[in-house]
Amino acid sequence: MWTLSLALLAIVTFGGGSSFSPNKELLECASQILYMDQHSYQIPTNYNRNIPPGKNTTVYIGVNVNRVSGVDENKEEITLDIFLQASWEERRLNVPPEIPFIDLPWEFRELIWTPDLYIWQLQSMKILSVLKEMASLRLYSNGTVSVSIGATITIKCEMDFVLYPLDVQNCAIDFSSYKYTRQDVRFEWREVAPWLGLGPSNGQRSQFRLPKYVVTFVTDKSEHSAARLQIKLSRELRSYLLESYLPSSLFVIISWGSFCVIPEIVPGRMVLLVTTLLSLVTMFDTVSTNSPDALELKCIEVWLISCTIFVFLALMEYFVVLFGIRYDKSWSRRRQDLRRAASAAQLAPPMLMNHSQRLSTPVTGTPQGGVFSPQLSVEDDGLKQQMSHQTIQRDSPMLDTIQSSGGGGMSGRGTLARIGALVDSGVMFCGAQHGALDRFALMVFPFCFFLFNVIYWTTYLSEAHRVYDK
Repeated sequence: MWTLSLALLAIVTFGGGSSFSPNKELLECASQILYMDQHSYQIPTNYNRNIPPGKNTTVYIGVNVNRVSGVDENKEEITLDIFLQASWEERRLNVPPEIPFIDLPWEFRELIWTPDLYIWQLQSMKILSVLKEMASLRLYSNGTVSVSIGATITIKCEMDFVLYPLDVQNCAIDFSSYKYTRQDVRFEWREVAPWLGLGPSNGQRSQFRLPKYVVTFVTDKSEHSAARLQIKLSRELRSYLLESYLPSSLFVIISWGSFCVIPEIVPGRMVLLVTTLLSLVTMFDTVSTNSPDALELKCIEVWLISCTIFVFLALMEYFVVLFGIRYDKSWSRRRQDLRRAASAAQLAPPMLMNHSQRLSTPVTGTPQGGVFSPQLSVEDDGLKQQMSHQTIQRDSPMLDTIQSSGGGGMSGRGTLARIGALVDSGVMFCGAQHGALDRFALMVFPFCFFLFNVIYWTTYLSEAHRVYDK
């Protein structure tokens, strides 16, 4: 029922404000007179396609997302397959009342006014096509012009991976005009559109599940200079919990088993701790390499570093135990003997003897190997204690400090002596054969790790919810 009319071609080409540069495709398009039930459509002679339909023209935008093709974290891009629909009132174009709408050729858009739609975050756009491009131009009897396009678009999204993998990315897509002001052309979302396929009642999807993300689309109804579509990307945490958080937690728990191993079994305990530590370091390197870049330490990196520190502290605890055992075995008995001798020397009264008394002191001895060994009598116990005290001072400088601090009243040396005594007691506690430090660590380490979990998950989950609710 399509016919050709030279009269309408002349009106469209040379009439009113609808002039345009001669083009073969446009001429072929303009030469097609549309008939619907024996009625033809004609553009008014005074129509000007360069002027908006009126002051404060409202353009209604609708986006029907068909599929989320992919999310590129390195390039910070999102690829979507969408049907973009725009409609506005054009009272200058009339359709006979008995005709509900007229489908115009897509090239016919060059003959009428269309909004200068601009998508701020758009990187690239490709119109879908099978037998022909998926684009339509429809004119309704009430003067509404509807444009529908099926396209694949790539959106640039500014992403922040500090909370990775608990991060939530908010990406905004703004539809606005690049030439007109908001007082001239305004873009708004339409809740219920006259076209098929838009709106919740027609089954429009607002959420998509990808292997790593849950993608949610929300239209922003707040006052903006553009129609805004919010895209929220929240990660699927199941894979990260099974691949990173659970193994690292098990490594930390396994490191506590070293506290139950006898300290003297050095190879078994060292192999357990060093192997666990190297496994965590390897896991940290793998996660840092495969995760997206961020300006600060990522959430999962904080977790792995903390787990590594827990295992490292368990290894340091074993070093302290080994040092304590060595101290206990090598120096403990000798130092105890010296302390007892020093205490006895302090309690003994000073003995003053003149030269004549010393000469009168009986000396006994027995020849040993041809050498006479003198022995002091029991009556000269004070002299014997002084001689033993001098021997102790030569062998133990620390005890000399203790003696001088008690007798001379030097507070600085007394403080150092007390600190030395505390350190000595601590080392003795660590090197105790009954494993006092290991039992203490077996209680402290699990409690600290539990406390770290509470602080970690509370802080990061609350921050993730705050970002999601923006």
